[in-house]
Amino acid sequence: MAALDLFKLSFLVSLLSSSSNLLKSGGSGGVGVFPPTCNRIECPSYDVIHSGDGFEIRRYNSSVWISTQPIDDISLVDAGRTAFFQLFDYIQGKNNNHQKIEMTAPVITQVKPSDGPFCSSSFVVSFYVPKQNQATAPSAKGLHLQRWGPTYVAVRQFSGFVMDDEVGEEAAALYASIAGTVWSDAIDKSHAGDAATEYIVAQYNSPFEFKNRVNEIWLTFDVEDGLVI
Repeated sequence: MAALDLFKLSFLVSLLSSSSNLLKSGGSGGVGVFPPTCNRIECPSYDVIHSGDGFEIRRYNSSVWISTQPIDDISLVDAGRTAFFQLFDYIQGKNNNHQKIEMTAPVITQVKPSDGPFCSSSFVVSFYVPKQNQATAPSAKGLHLQRWGPTYVAVRQFSGFVMDDEVGEEAAALYASIAGTVWSDAIDKSHAGDAATEYIVAQYNSPFEFKNRVNEIWLTFDVEDGLVI
């Protein structure tokens, strides 16, 4: 059990902090890589609706996430460090049911960008709750449950370790790749009230994996009647 707990600890450390100073994100962005991590631990299920040039449209099934409160910081990496102990304690049983929960992937960070380079952005870090725990998922102090219905997501993948100076570039590249499509129209409508388009960074790998690292940028959107999928 101690070894399993150590694995969970090291896995979350990787996803929520930056050993990333060790290695820059490698490889150009794209799609089509199935995260090897999801062959070993549970990941949310989805259907690929459309594959485009540098992007993919997915429909995720209903899912449950345990999430931090918004964290204001100029750094996604530092916000992840702040979130780390809350989420790790949660899966170790520090929740209202005193229930241990299996490790899953990805850990996602919802990013509400700042208005300027030296202003704080808002980050919400979330852990995917395994299917067997979703119906009775426990809550915990300082955390809240997010229950997603079927969710449409535009996705771009990139490799290496997540770096603060790259996530915005990857999000912009995803948006550029879908420009002029029905998907960009749907995303614009879904985020019409945002001062800046919010996006999600999904991270899948442990800190000891230097090859085959998979990260993703997600842009969520609603599907309106008449959109051909």
